[in-house]
Parts: sequence; structure tokens; C-alpha cells
Amino acid sequence: MKLNPIIIAINVGLLMFISCLTVVANALSDADRPGDAILEQVITIGSRVPVSITSINGSASSLEADELRLIGHTHVQESLNRLAGVNINRGNGQEYLPAVRSPVLTGAGGCGGFLMTEDGIPLRAAGFCNINELFEAHTEAADRIEVLRGSGTALYGSNAMHGVVNVVTPDADAPGFLGGDVGEHGHSRLRFGVKGRSSDHTIAMHATLTRDDGYRDDSGVDQEKLSFRHAYWGERFSYSSGLTLINLNQETAGYITGKDSFKIEELAKQNPNPEAYRDAQAIRLWSKLKGKSSLGTVLVTPYFRKTEMKFLQHFLPGKPLEENGQRGFGVQLSVLSEASEHVKLTLGIDAEYTSAYLRQTQSSATQGSAFLRATIPSGKQYDYEVSAMQWAPFAEFNWAVSSELSFTFGSRYESMRYDYTNKMLAGRAKEDGSVCGFGGCRYSRPPSAINSYDSSSFDLSMRYQLARNSLAFVRVGSAFRAPQATELYRLQRGQEVADLKPEEMGSVEVGLKHQTDQFSIATSIYDMSKDNVIFRDTNYNNVSDGKTKHRGVEFEMSFDLSEKLRASFSGTRVRHRYDNNPAMVSDGEGGRIPIEGNDVDTAPRNFGSARIAWKIMPDSLVELEWLKMGGYFLEPQNIHRYEGHDLLNLRTSWKISSDVTIYGRLYNMSDKAYAKRADYTGFTGYRYFPGTPRSVNFGFEIRL
Repeated sequence: MKLNPIIIAINVGLLMFISCLTVVANALSDADRPGDAILEQVITIGSRVPVSITSINGSASSLEADELRLIGHTHVQESLNRLAGVNINRGNGQEYLPAVRSPVLTGAGGCGGFLMTEDGIPLRAAGFCNINELFEAHTEAADRIEVLRGSGTALYGSNAMHGVVNVVTPDADAPGFLGGDVGEHGHSRLRFGVKGRSSDHTIAMHATLTRDDGYRDDSGVDQEKLSFRHAYWGERFSYSSGLTLINLNQETAGYITGKDSFKIEELAKQNPNPEAYRDAQAIRLWSKLKGKSSLGTVLVTPYFRKTEMKFLQHFLPGKPLEENGQRGFGVQLSVLSEASEHVKLTLGIDAEYTSAYLRQTQSSATQGSAFLRATIPSGKQYDYEVSAMQWAPFAEFNWAVSSELSFTFGSRYESMRYDYTNKMLAGRAKEDGSVCGFGGCRYSRPPSAINSYDSSSFDLSMRYQLARNSLAFVRVGSAFRAPQATELYRLQRGQEVADLKPEEMGSVEVGLKHQTDQFSIATSIYDMSKDNVIFRDTNYNNVSDGKTKHRGVEFEMSFDLSEKLRASFSGTRVRHRYDNNPAMVSDGEGGRIPIEGNDVDTAPRNFGSARIAWKIMPDSLVELEWLKMGGYFLEPQNIHRYEGHDLLNLRTSWKISSDVTIYGRLYNMSDKAYAKRADYTGFTGYRYFPGTPRSVNFGFEIRL
């Protein structure tokens, strides 16, 4: 890992600044006011066990149940983008493109830069991520959503590069309720939860049923989610279990094209791809067993997972249908022992087996130029199966040198093995073996093969307690991800084998946290370098010789202006840039256009949000939210640009009795014309997912 001298100097400067704050922090600590107690916000994302969020040596945030109910998100982006460093680009329906301490990552394996989990269980196997996979989590019923920005700890491996998102479903003891909301464009949603309890068992069920016609033509969404939880408390051991079922049926609206076309209402409502759709189902079953042994606390989490999806790839010539699925099982095993009052050790191993398939079929002839018609024939284009085995031992050592100073060191080794079976003719011929014109068909199928990848990572951090409510931390670490199955086996043109390396990232981060129940602040500055970035080059080959740099500052703060007014703010200043000149952009003459030093496309340098909440009554409030999206470049050459936008949202929560709460939400108050996502290609020019105009939503919740 390379550490730039400039960023080291900045980090040293920040440490000096932190040391200067020690006097102030001590003064705050010694004030001994009733309102100065630490607000214990619990989080599990850094350690797999509940701990105070201030004890995580890194940048972690969470959205709690009351905040999530107020937001009432119809898409998880509405909640996650309240956090620093998070910039989810919403697509159509429940689709999105992720960005957590990163540019918006696209492509077949872009999702491999993030680890998305529910109750600590990955939503997808490490080599089979999906760019939209958070719609397979029951976020609408979440008790908490946690985000760890930057590389994961030693407890996380492949995919935990830029960040980890964990959706925590309500536990089995959560109160029952009946709720729902209605809004414009045919939106309606029913939510309910029920529970039962005996002396040592609890069981609960939560369900969400959503119908939405969509703002744009032919863009409706039908979605059903169901979660079960069961818990048992015994004298020698206890366990909790969960089951999540997801079904999504979505009509998909594609991009509209033309510079600033999103500003024209008639164009913004149109759907140039009314035939497009996405159908997806997912099931996850897990059980977490916790017990005591002579070694310490033992945690064992076996799980089973299955997903299936069909979607029309309307963005490709010929509009082929993709069918994919995976089923697998795994176990997370860890032992937490306390060697002494000052030394703690966690040892564990994660293991998982997955069987997956992918088919791509085109039902009709390709429309367009003679080249496209000749090289993209109808019929089956891919048909393969992959069995994958992943196992990863890890260890984490924590040493409390004193009551103020502690160190944590973690290390992880991971092995990934793919056994790929091609069920068609290898090469770039048609399904029947005949040859395409213009040198061959677009889609190339590698012969059956076995691919193995071994990677390791480390995490070293230091934490210093400046005062009772204040701390500083320094964290140095590395992260990796194995190539995704689609990057290895879904090839194009003349590529017969993808010789890819795992992506690797080194990072350094310095941060400061101060938290009481009246005032909290968390800020961090970081530098990350990523090597072996996988992309499709100008010859349409999947290669791994890209390099990128990521430097930024993140800031989250909330404070009470008075007994009834509370302000909060999250801001990000960052630059994601290319750090070499890969063959990503052609000059049209067989060469490449240099892009080293350019901003990565879809990577705004500034974004954030601010909110002010007015507590009208003890359990009722009004919140005004300002969302800021900075401008960003639309392609690696940094020629075309989206100028960004500002949005205002208003939300209210009124508790009309001890058991009944009603909600009102006004989105995009100023009726701003904006793009949820902007893009540019040499084939289409400017293209956009237009944002939704001003709209209203009303909801209710009755506690049972």
C-alpha cells in the first residue's frame, strides 16, 4: 500500500488539530450537566456483536427506527443518502447504482466494491453480486440501517472495499403495528407486524406490500416483502433465527436522451422502453447461536440463500433476456475471548458454497446497422453454470494499553474457487455453430474452466480517548475483491479467456468523534488507492490494469438549537480520479486517450444534506431537508458534465394518541426539474433518468 506524502501531512495536521481540541473536550466532559451524558447508539456492523457506535475505529453511521419511520422511504436511496460519503444514484423503480466512499460504480462487477448484508448475512455470494441487490433486503421494515464507510474490518472479506451496508430487521420482541401510506402516481403501501411470546421464546412477523404506477409511462412496481424472526433464551445458550422472502415485479423505464431533456416535462414522463421489465425473488434463512465455552463466547451463524431473476436488457442491442439465479449455504463461526482485562481476541472462519447459473437469450432479430444485425444474432447467447467455494479464516486482536489508548489489529485470508461449466459451444459463433459476419459474433463464451483466487487483508487502528465523550482514531488497512463470475465468463468479441487479478485497495484514515445526547460530531479524512481495477477496454476485453485514487473529507453533525429545534448536517468533499492511463477510451485511431488525473465519471466532488427538525409536541415534529448534489463529469474524458441540483423535502410526524401516529411528506417542494442520474455515451449522447416532480405522501401507523 502506497501512502502519499501529501495526505500524510494532512493527517498529521488533523491530529494536531485534534490535540488542540482536547482541552475543549475535557472542558465539556467536566461540565457534569444532566444533558451531557453519552448517547449510546448501538451498532453491529464493525464487530458482529452490538457495541456503541463510538467504539468503532472507523467511519460508521446508522439510521435508527424513528428516523426511518419519519422518512418512510419508497426507495432505500431516500434514507441512505442522508449519510456522509453515501451517494446512491436511483434508477427506475427499485433499481439503483451504488456509491459509498466511491464514485458511482457500474458494469458487470461494479457491485463487487460493496458488501450488502441483512442481519449480517450477505445478500449475495461474494462472486455473484447484483448492482441492485439492496431491493432484496427488507429495508422498509428495518429497525436500523448501518453503514461502515471505507474498507471493512478483518471480519469482512471480498467485496467490503468501499463500504459495508447492513440492514437490521426488527427482533422477535418488537411491538406489533399496522401502517400504510398513499401517494401520487398510484403509490400505496401496507405494512404490518405481529408478535407472540412465551416464557423463553418470542416470534414475530413483518410484511410490506407495495404498489406504485410510477411517474413515467409503463414504470409500475409491485413488491412484496415478508420477514419472520424467532428467538430463544436458555440458561446455557441462546439463539435467534430469521427468514426473509422478497418478490419484485417491475416495469422498467429507460433513459431519455438529448441534452437537458429531463427539463422538458413531456419527455421526462416518457418511457422509450415500455417492453422492459425485471422480476426477482429471494429467500434467506439463518440462525445465530450464541453460547459460552472455556475459550470464550462462541457465535455460530449457519444460513441458506436463494435468488432468481429475469430482466430484459433494454439497454443492449437486440434487447436480450437475462435469467440468473443462485442458491447456496454457508456458516460464520467466531470465538470472542478475553485473555485479560486489557486484551481481547476474536478468531473465526467464514465458509460458503454457491451454485449459480446465467442464461441470455434474444427472441427477435437485432435492429440497427448491418454490423449490429450480423454480429448479434437471435437465439441463445450465454448459458453457463458456476459452482463456487469460498473460505476465509480471520483474527482480530484488541489491546487496551490504558483507559485512554487502545490498538486493534486484524488480518484475514480468503480463498475463492470457481468451477465454471459452459453449456454451449465455446467461442463467438451462433448458437447453432454457424459463423457471424464482420469477423464473428459479439458474445464470446470461454470453455469450461476452474479459476482460483487467494487474497489477504489487514486492518490496524489506534484509538485515543480525548475525554469522556470524545475520541480520535487512526486506521490503516487493505481490502480486496475477487473477480465476479460475470467478469470472467461473460466475454465479448475476440476474448476467449479473462485473465483477471483481484482488485486491491490500501487506505489510511484519521477521524474525530464527540457524542452526547445534545451534540454529536464525527469527521474523518481519508486516502485510498485502488489497483487492478477491472473494466472493459477499447477492444471489449475484460481486463484488470486500472488504477484509481480516492481522497476526501466526511463530516456529520447534529446539535440542539433549543429544546424544540434540532439541526443536523452531513457533508462530503472528495475527489475520485484515474491514477493511470488504461485502455478505457479510444482515440479512434487504435490508440488511447490519456485520462490519468481526470475525475472518475459520475463522481461529484461535493454532496450532502442538512435538516432542521422542530418538535411541535413531545412526540410530534416537522423536518425540513435540503439535499445538495454537486456537478459531475459524465465520461472519463471529462468533457460532458451534469451541473448538479438542490432539492427540498418536508416531512411531518404527528402522534395523535399513545398508539396512533400519522405522517405527511412533501417531496421536491420547489418542483425542481433534475436528473436522478446523468450519463453520456458516444452512441446516445446525453441521457438521463429524470427526477420526480413535486409529490405528496400521507401515512399512518397504529401500535398493536
